[in-house]
Amino acid sequence: MTARVLDPIDRNSEILFGLFMVLTFTGTLSVATAGREDVRAVLLAALGCNTAWGVVDGVMYVLRNLVGRGRQARLRRAVLAADKPETAHGLIAREMGELSGALGAPEFERARQWLVARSAQGTPGPELTRRDLRGGVGVFLLVFLSTFPPVLPFLLFTDLRTAMRVSGAIAIAMMFVCGHEWGRYAGMKPWRAALVMVLLGVTVEAIVIALGG
Repeated sequence: MTARVLDPIDRNSEILFGLFMVLTFTGTLSVATAGREDVRAVLLAALGCNTAWGVVDGVMYVLRNLVGRGRQARLRRAVLAADKPETAHGLIAREMGELSGALGAPEFERARQWLVARSAQGTPGPELTRRDLRGGVGVFLLVFLSTFPPVLPFLLFTDLRTAMRVSGAIAIAMMFVCGHEWGRYAGMKPWRAALVMVLLGVTVEAIVIALGG
């Protein structure tokens, strides 16, 4: 089975980012004074903003992948240039971080030999791949499409108060689902992570709106 291009952290982060952005706009609407033209202007602004930021996030995702592969290529070059195996072991351990404490010299040596073998096969450097582009497009779509669930009530209901309440309920449900997925991915209790995400999301959004978006 082919692994997904975006992991749960990427997917849920982009959904939440798009959700927070659109709520920043819809949260500025006033039930007492906003008319249909005001609602239309806010929704168009939210859509335009998420479209722009979806493009930015997609490009940054691609660049992040290129930088990551660049670091890997630099590690291979450093390992090849090491004057003795122990020096290469130290380079690998530094790159691995805390996990390296569970490994010994035999494991580091196997890793060194693997890197040497890959370099001998002409392992490509940090080049743009089709998977990078798919991931970038996926990031854009997540940010862009997350605009529509909380916006839809404003298109279906003529009463602004009802639309805002339904939109808020949809936003809370989306936060709950994203928190649940994060909890499962992190090995935490999913329902607890979901509730924390809802609380955190509502608090962050309230602060953003209070500061003027």
